[in-house]
Amino acid sequence: MKIQNLLKKVKKVFTPEQAEVLEEVISFLNELVKASDFNELKGIVAELATAQKELAEAQKRSEERLTRLEMAVEELASAQRKTEERLNQLAIRVDQLAEAQRRTEEELRKLIGEHKKTREELGGLFHTVGYVLEDRAMAGLPKLLKEEYGIEIIQPFVRKQFTVKGDRKIEVNILGKGRIDGRELWIIGEAKSQLKKKDVNEFIKKWFIFDKLFHGEKFYLLVTYSTSEEIENYTKEKNIKIYYSYQFPL
Repeated sequence: MKIQNLLKKVKKVFTPEQAEVLEEVISFLNELVKASDFNELKGIVAELATAQKELAEAQKRSEERLTRLEMAVEELASAQRKTEERLNQLAIRVDQLAEAQRRTEEELRKLIGEHKKTREELGGLFHTVGYVLEDRAMAGLPKLLKEEYGIEIIQPFVRKQFTVKGDRKIEVNILGKGRIDGRELWIIGEAKSQLKKKDVNEFIKKWFIFDKLFHGEKFYLLVTYSTSEEIENYTKEKNIKIYYSYQFPL
């Protein structure tokens, strides 16, 4: 009866293959061993069963840990894939920004080139406007100076450039020579489209150079299209005569 109970326990604890082998062993031993030996064998079998159970539980825990590990690895792999996707997107964005920067720099270079060209054209235009004003002044000043001051022009007006202090160049916009009451004097002037105070001051700063270039009495004048009443009063204080473009014949 005890053998039968033992065999039932074996079938419950062990796999069918294992139970079959143990059943054969137990039956064989039952015929060979005494009851006391058989009781000892029962203890061994019980121990084996306990060990088998513990081994199964350990195996189960290992499988659970392995499952958790696999899940963690999969999560890491997923996170890695997302990181790589974001890095790829970032790389594309950086390339796009670099291309946009390149186009911006190219457009900026074109704009700078166009701006330079525009400045050159404006500079040429300003020079042209200035030359036109100077030319009109040279043609009209002899009559105005004669009528207003009694100055007779004895050396026609010219536009001339001089070298001072080594290789420094200075241009006199309007330069001529006149006579009044038997005295000869230099007539020196500049033309400015819109006369400002700084233009007057810069003109005055050149007087010491004019003193070195042109010896004798001088008559200073400025020619402009327009200026303010303040500048008119300022030039009077500095003994500079202002003439306007509309005073000269076309």
